[in-house]
Amino acid sequence: MDRTFAMVKPDGVQRGLVGEILHRFEKRGFKIVAAKLLRIPREMAEKHYGEHLGKSFYSMLVDFIISGPVFAMALEGEDAVAQVRAMMGATDPKKSAPGTIRGDFGISMARNVIHGSDSQDSANREMALFFTARELIEYSRIDEAWLYGK
Repeated sequence: MDRTFAMVKPDGVQRGLVGEILHRFEKRGFKIVAAKLLRIPREMAEKHYGEHLGKSFYSMLVDFIISGPVFAMALEGEDAVAQVRAMMGATDPKKSAPGTIRGDFGISMARNVIHGSDSQDSANREMALFFTARELIEYSRIDEAWLYGK
């Protein structure tokens, strides 16, 4: 099984979308292996968006992500990175298909409700930034045999 990182951004938390988004991931068969509501300190936000340092939108990203609480989560399932990104939809909600998280709830590029890792390397880096090893829980769900034939 693969793991990935996803985060409901401040706009999604403020709009009360955490439960709906979490429900979608669980219904799809993803196992939640870590989750927490937090306010991201500026230093952490700067590390999170470090790959964009020097780009014109970097400070906007950092300022927005620290503007309110976020809901961070680590999800586990087959092909987790690609599948979670497909469920999220295109970064620009105007280009996201209905039925995706951004297609259903996103307003603009700046207010697109959710972040998800774009590669396994990013997922590993982001999970380590937001969760300690002890916070990443190992357990079996009773439906895994039905989901994955194991």
